[in-house]
Amino acid sequence: MEPFSHIVILPAAFVIDLLVGDPRALPHPVRWMGAAISSTEKAFRSLASNLFVGGLVFAVTLTLAAYLAAWGLVRVADAVHPICGTAVQVILIAYAVSVRSLWDAAGEVWKALNRNDLQEARQKVAMIVGRDTAGLERSGVVRAAVESVAENFVDGVVSPVFYAAIGGAPLAMAYKMVNTLDSMVGYRDGRYLLFGRASARIDDAANFLPARFSVPVIAAAAQWLFRSGKRALKVAAGQGRRHSSPNSGFPEAAFAGALKVRLGGTDTYRGTRIDKPVIGTGHPEPEAAHIPKACSLLLLSSALWILLIWGVQTITRIVF
Repeated sequence: MEPFSHIVILPAAFVIDLLVGDPRALPHPVRWMGAAISSTEKAFRSLASNLFVGGLVFAVTLTLAAYLAAWGLVRVADAVHPICGTAVQVILIAYAVSVRSLWDAAGEVWKALNRNDLQEARQKVAMIVGRDTAGLERSGVVRAAVESVAENFVDGVVSPVFYAAIGGAPLAMAYKMVNTLDSMVGYRDGRYLLFGRASARIDDAANFLPARFSVPVIAAAAQWLFRSGKRALKVAAGQGRRHSSPNSGFPEAAFAGALKVRLGGTDTYRGTRIDKPVIGTGHPEPEAAHIPKACSLLLLSSALWILLIWGVQTITRIVF
């Protein structure tokens, strides 16, 4: 691979994601991952009498397959020409990053709310959250959108860029498989309580450091945009661990502090009522106007994270 490639890969992938996003007309690795998960689940369920063991083998096998597929693709492209190898890495990492798609999805929710079309807003927010949305009131739709932007900053930006910097596109694709597994089978209901437990725990482990790295980045962006960086740090430090997830609470609390809103509370998942701790206590519930503010915070935080990782990566390669 060309020596300059490590300098251009991350910034180029970020720019491509911002310009193109994830067009449905184009093939997407995550859709292939979802198809692989759905088509092989039954086979792995019958692999072992213990559902947890079957689920563990399932998660490890598919994650390794994603890594090897991306590694093989990069190797073949690199053999054709080093620039081809670089281009493939850029494209795969751009697929792993999802700033534009999250911005667009949250923006669609905001537009529907501005038209006072609550039904459409529910349908739009259902595309980016896992909770039941059919019965959400306006405030619930707004909160769901803001929480999704906050939580997905880690899943869609911080983690894939972190792993891309460590292991290139193959490790970024492996992370996306981990994340896709968690979103599809990492539930605590009767069907996936045992079989999906390994997928959920692997996802928790993969996001552990990126979730915590996200807080100072969000705070820096919040200070720039809203002069609320200290508040973002304070709420994240004091309330980030309230969330039932070991990771999601940190970016969510940082966003709550940055936007000075209250997040969390009661939601319904697959018909089951879940009472989640409130984050951002003392602040009002978010309003529709907070959705574009959350998107702006997402965009600047993403740019700062890319710049930070790119700088560390470049200096490391120069020094070592």
